[in-house]
Amino acid sequence: MTARIAIIAGEASGDLLAARLIQSLRVLNPDLVFEGIAGPEMQQAGCHVLYPLEKLSVMGLVEVLSHLPELLQIRKSVYQRWIKNPPDLFIGVDAPDFNLPLARKLKSAGISTVHYVSPSIWAWREGRVHKIRKSIDLMLTLFPFEVEFYRKHAISAYFVGHPLADEITFNADHRQARLALGLDTGRPVLAVLPGSRSGELARLGLLFLQVAETLQQRNPALQVLIPVVDDKARVTLEQLAARETPVLVLQIRVGVARQVMQAADRMLLASGTAVLEGMLSGRLMVAAYKVAPLTWWLIRTFGLLKVRYVTLPNNLAGEELVPEYLQHRASHEQLVEALEQLDELSPQRRDYLMACFHEQYRQLRLNASETAAATLLEQFSCLQSLN
Repeated sequence: MTARIAIIAGEASGDLLAARLIQSLRVLNPDLVFEGIAGPEMQQAGCHVLYPLEKLSVMGLVEVLSHLPELLQIRKSVYQRWIKNPPDLFIGVDAPDFNLPLARKLKSAGISTVHYVSPSIWAWREGRVHKIRKSIDLMLTLFPFEVEFYRKHAISAYFVGHPLADEITFNADHRQARLALGLDTGRPVLAVLPGSRSGELARLGLLFLQVAETLQQRNPALQVLIPVVDDKARVTLEQLAARETPVLVLQIRVGVARQVMQAADRMLLASGTAVLEGMLSGRLMVAAYKVAPLTWWLIRTFGLLKVRYVTLPNNLAGEELVPEYLQHRASHEQLVEALEQLDELSPQRRDYLMACFHEQYRQLRLNASETAAATLLEQFSCLQSLN
């Protein structure tokens, strides 16, 4: 009998991770069937889409509230479907606030559950670990320090590495990427990545455009590129730039974020997966992030943030390799100054940062998708081929 896997991703980065996992699982057992909440990458890998992942792409404590009724209805719908016709395994890929409560109900019904990509419980809302223990049979982590945390709490966990590290060439040639993008190879490039969610674009889009405009006015040779995930984001940014930063000479590219990173000398990014990808690419960058004021107040008032840094390169290193500017500190003046300071780094400091980035790259480059797939087949015999 063909094994069936239910799988859910909730944003573009999860879509990519899930798609690579699906592909690797199918190499080991081509008969596996997948269905769930999926994006274009997962769909291309062969996952049957019950709902598009865009339905889950909501960030922030307050921001979720307006979408809560629809999110709850979607979760109820997939739960009822899988209770009536149980899959052999449920895999939640990231999106912990959606996936883990669903996993808990499925696990209670006797369905094996896995979570791929640990939520940052070591960073904030650490109390979630007790609910996680009741929700999953296995945690697949992308970072080595997470395994010890879970095993300390009696949760089975395996470090599989990060798929992005397997796909990215560290410190790739700037010139080749610029030629591929049709850029002037002799002029500096600033990559600007304000995030893929609509809320991120609303809070950071204008600020990032204004920072880029100021830097370009100070250095007219500066080429400014913004990679976006789709045409909807492109139109949003084009309209915003035309209205608010008409002097800025801007190039917006769809679907080539990694190539834009490789072409860049410096980057301004929304804190998140993009910062990790920037580190794996071996590029100097500044990270910024803003959430709704009430969300920030809740985080600060109740001490929900348990770590000193919010970006992964800094947490992995235990020091600030990537300058971070959060909430009120993410201002036009401070971001302009931070990006200009990257050009003024001493050769020794620049070499040190690149050495740290490369060491993290090496640690995370473990053929993650293949390792995760092999771990799942080893742990769940129902997924193994009967041929």
